[in-house]
Amino acid sequence: MTPKTFKIKSFGCQMNVYDGDRMAELLSQQGLTVTEDTEAADLVVLNTCHIREKAADKAYSDVGRLRREDGSRPLVALAGCVAQAEGAEAKRRSPMIDIVVGPQAYHRLPEMVAQVARGARPVDTDMPAISKFDALPPRRQATPSSFLTIQEGCDKFCTYCVVPYTRGAEISRPWQDIVAEAHELVDGGARELVLLGQNVNAWAYDGRDFADLIRELARIDDLHRIRYTTSHPADMNEALIAAHAEVDKLMPYLHLPVQSGSNRILKAMNRSHTVESYLATLEKMRAVRPGIALSGDFIVGFPGETEQDFEDTLRLVDAVGYASAYSFKYSPRPGTPAATMEDQIPREIMDDRLQRLQARIIEQQLAFNRTKVGRDTQILIERQGRHGMQMIGRSPWLQSVHVETSAVPGDIIDVAIVGAGQNSLTGAELRRVAA
Repeated sequence: MTPKTFKIKSFGCQMNVYDGDRMAELLSQQGLTVTEDTEAADLVVLNTCHIREKAADKAYSDVGRLRREDGSRPLVALAGCVAQAEGAEAKRRSPMIDIVVGPQAYHRLPEMVAQVARGARPVDTDMPAISKFDALPPRRQATPSSFLTIQEGCDKFCTYCVVPYTRGAEISRPWQDIVAEAHELVDGGARELVLLGQNVNAWAYDGRDFADLIRELARIDDLHRIRYTTSHPADMNEALIAAHAEVDKLMPYLHLPVQSGSNRILKAMNRSHTVESYLATLEKMRAVRPGIALSGDFIVGFPGETEQDFEDTLRLVDAVGYASAYSFKYSPRPGTPAATMEDQIPREIMDDRLQRLQARIIEQQLAFNRTKVGRDTQILIERQGRHGMQMIGRSPWLQSVHVETSAVPGDIIDVAIVGAGQNSLTGAELRRVAA
């Protein structure tokens, strides 16, 4: 059967969201129609994430739920990092899977769908040097805040991380291709671009670095905001720090994962920074961009982590004063060095440490949000709220802001911040800035 409708379900990071959007564009270009109704979809693409423990088990469970009450099922494509890690084994584990396609091969998805119609069950987990971008169609439409992948893969080989094995070596997209896609997105309605990469600030091409790229994109007239994620402390060079001071369109927000506040654990993780170098980078950033919102990533319960190591992490959190942070229990990934390390931490200890860390981060997040009450700022309207004329936009510091307004997604408005909660702000509209 040749499918006529499709649904793509993406899990995990922003890069998976970007990849899901691009797969949708590819399938639409072939004449297929997107649907949000799984029951109505002839083709379902599960765009999976492999960063957490048991991600593969969850993917197979999701596949199983696609079987319908009458015994029928859609064409099923397993995509993303679980597909890359599992390869042909995926179809042996679940006969419902018709297609297995890794994150560097999804540009061949339409061809693979056609192969299924001819009786094949293709697997493609090759990892060529970003050739997929040359095969993707131009961007025709965009959301107010749109993702733009500029770099993929990782050469850092942190001992807990599977990314180098599922996304491949660190590689940068060509300058001209990124700039062209940025213009397409802005022409399609984007007012903010979020530049993506596993190590986004490691982007470099033909003698130009990441700061050069940001300055070039800032020249696009109808682009109002630039953000990026995820960055690595080793690649926060002086030029990028200076760009935060000099490029007004670069938002006052930095997500810079540290993972632990213990130098002993950082070394075991194969992180190239120390607590001291990390804090020095943040000090430089705050010197050039006072009031910048800082975000980070933390892993608790890494093998061998003592209570003293964890207390060092809490001290780091107190020293920084985060506007937000993401924290996780260590999750052993098959094939990574950390998975076979001695002194694996019991689950109950990890649970306790995670709760304590998150409580400290929540305190800081609320405190940061409260500093914005009484200030005027601009927000980019992104979506409808839950009632009436309520809309939700983003502040320069990345908080969600609820406001009563007739503005629509894509508008930029001035607001006075009148309230703050743990996860969002409340604003009162002052005037319309851009539409």
